[in-house]
Amino acid sequence: MENRVLLLFCLILLAFVLFQGPLLGALVLGFLLFAGYGLHQGHSLPHVLTMAWEGVLRVRTIFLVFLLIGLLTGVWRSAGTIAYLVTAAGQLIHPALFLLLAFWLNCSISFLLGTSFGTAATMGVITMKIGISLGIPPLFTGGAILSGVYFGDRMSPVSTSALLVAVLTGTNLYRNLRNMARSTLVPFVLSSLFYLSLGFLSRHQGQTAAPAAALASLYTFTPLLLLPALSILVLSLLQVPVKTNLAVSILLASLLSLLVQHMSPAALLQVLVWGYHAPDPSLASLTDGGGILSMVRVGAIVCLSSSYAGIFKGTGLLDGLQERCLGWARKWGCQTAATLTALFTSLIACNQSFTILLTHQLCRKLPWTPEKAALTLEDTAVLLAPLVPWSIACAVVLESAGAPAASIPLACYLYLVPLWNLWTERPG
Repeated sequence: MENRVLLLFCLILLAFVLFQGPLLGALVLGFLLFAGYGLHQGHSLPHVLTMAWEGVLRVRTIFLVFLLIGLLTGVWRSAGTIAYLVTAAGQLIHPALFLLLAFWLNCSISFLLGTSFGTAATMGVITMKIGISLGIPPLFTGGAILSGVYFGDRMSPVSTSALLVAVLTGTNLYRNLRNMARSTLVPFVLSSLFYLSLGFLSRHQGQTAAPAAALASLYTFTPLLLLPALSILVLSLLQVPVKTNLAVSILLASLLSLLVQHMSPAALLQVLVWGYHAPDPSLASLTDGGGILSMVRVGAIVCLSSSYAGIFKGTGLLDGLQERCLGWARKWGCQTAATLTALFTSLIACNQSFTILLTHQLCRKLPWTPEKAALTLEDTAVLLAPLVPWSIACAVVLESAGAPAASIPLACYLYLVPLWNLWTERPG
């Protein structure tokens, strides 16, 4: 019975992917399916709803952070912080080093923003346009962007996925970040060498002034615009709580919007809720986004996904798969078992948050410490989901940056991290 229910859920996801239906619609049908399974098992409707609610309550702290991140990504745009960063970075571009710099720049912005989608819509767009102007194939640039945007999505102090993993495993976020920094060093160096080599193979000449000039016409640029980004870095090093860290950066960016960019309080309030929209429509692809409403969809996805976890735990739906995962662990080790499990869940989950939740649910009986569980989730579920073409973790990034789906194999950082950790954790 359990296998048939899971197979039906997979078919629902596949149908929505093939017919390009909304992911939330598939998740709602999945909720009805799993709730129906609970009723079939003899649980009352109130009990099934209680199971689902307990799953949501387990990750309730993340919703306030979603709210703060929506505010942050909107006000950073209105303040000109993102525009200043990408304009300054554009002046450093050299054709032979472009792909390496594209990777590093997307890594840097994703670390500051903590969001792959926000990075793809800002630095991803800029680097893609610069690459095209240099004659670099979008195929190559897309791989560097896809790798870079998930560097920070994995290990930024303001990353929602990092926070979700910390909440699920009951671990300290900053300790997790230190562990991830150690495990990512070799894959990051190897990825950098790969993009450096690829850059010399695709060396061309071109103009890079147009994107910077367009942004400079929209904002008043001053080094003060770096303050919201610097506050994130400094307060992260001081291990200030994430919510306080975000709030300080939002306050600084709001002041810059009012005092440097001369926005009215009413316009700033509109940015905080609905996001930033450039007065020049031609610049919309470079600047627009953010705001509280931009996080409603991801919040709904996490809410539905976490409700599944509650139903799975209460009904024992995944017990069979959990035992199989334990069998893999006894045979090949915990790291291999978790990687195989994350590969399976990333194929059926269609989004990063649900991949994390489902992988954690299936691997929760493995004999490891909470810190090891958190690191393994970050090294598998967080990075494998963007390698699935039909996952929004992949599709949204590539679409935002204007990169082809064929770029996925060139996103080497995403698979070098799990491969490296499989190598270092191999038995014997």
